[in-house]
Amino acid sequence: MVNIREDGRIEFKFYRPNASDVRVAGDFDKWAGRTAMRSAGRGWWILDAELPPGEYRFCYRADGQKYADYAAFGVEATVDGWNSVLIVPEFEATAMQIEDQTEQSLEPVRIAA
Repeated sequence: MVNIREDGRIEFKFYRPNASDVRVAGDFDKWAGRTAMRSAGRGWWILDAELPPGEYRFCYRADGQKYADYAAFGVEATVDGWNSVLIVPEFEATAMQIEDQTEQSLEPVRIAA
């Protein structure tokens, strides 16, 4: 599944319990699959990413085998299977998010003695 967080970051999340290498490939990296996901335990693989606003096609590659994300923004048939669709909207920080960031930056830094 793919989620767009409130801060505009994209979270790719994929379940493949017996995989040893899971990657995201898409038109954003010319389908090279250079972007490795990290194991989050219990069979889940996660990747946090930043992409400019736009529409993208992608898939997961687990140990070299291609998988579509049917929980994404849609899927499209291709000659070699299915690709998933990701739509990254324009992101504007709300006043509440800006206040939260300001408050967090004002917290004291703990220094070990």
